[in-house]
Amino acid sequence: MEQIGLIHKPRRKPNGITKADREARKSDDFLKRDFSAEKPLEKAVTDISELKAKDGKIYVSAIFDCFDLMPLGLVIEDNMRALLCCHTIENAKKAYPDISGCIIHSDRGSQYTSAEYRAVIQRYGIIQSMNSAGGRCHDNARCESMWARMKEELFYSRSDKSDNYTMSELKTIIWRYYMSYWANRRICTANGGLPPAIKRKHYYESLSIAA
Repeated sequence: MEQIGLIHKPRRKPNGITKADREARKSDDFLKRDFSAEKPLEKAVTDISELKAKDGKIYVSAIFDCFDLMPLGLVIEDNMRALLCCHTIENAKKAYPDISGCIIHSDRGSQYTSAEYRAVIQRYGIIQSMNSAGGRCHDNARCESMWARMKEELFYSRSDKSDNYTMSELKTIIWRYYMSYWANRRICTANGGLPPAIKRKHYYESLSIAA
């Protein structure tokens, strides 16, 4: 960019909302910025995003499968306490009982180092992974990009703002975006142009043919 005289001006300043608890025990970084996966429920990423509404703020917690970017769990609440992340794990377990053994990667926020969250992932046999010590947002870039795409497609590209909607309206809009549109219809270049559900279907069909 310097060589050809381009200047990059971000649309908005990155603002991580999860804060690390310096005293809490941390987990190892098992992904090390490798967000590829050979099969479903092998690796996943999770994070929290904040959106401002007319009547308050909502916090979106999601788990995305690294194999096909399928939303495994999604919870939208009016707070960002540890239980928000616990509920996301619980929803993912209900939808995908075979999630046991999956590596789920997060930042080092206090929600993910909390006793409540660790108890839930241990109960379900999930392997916890976290950004490396002194890590940057790139350590969980896959999840950060999912938030960026959602906000760009729902709001920024339409010259719209989330605070034009109520909290209830935003919850519906975001739920439909990820669980209906993104999962089943949106073309994803990372999937070779396939929506997550189609890539996942092809994977399991290939196993049946091989058997």
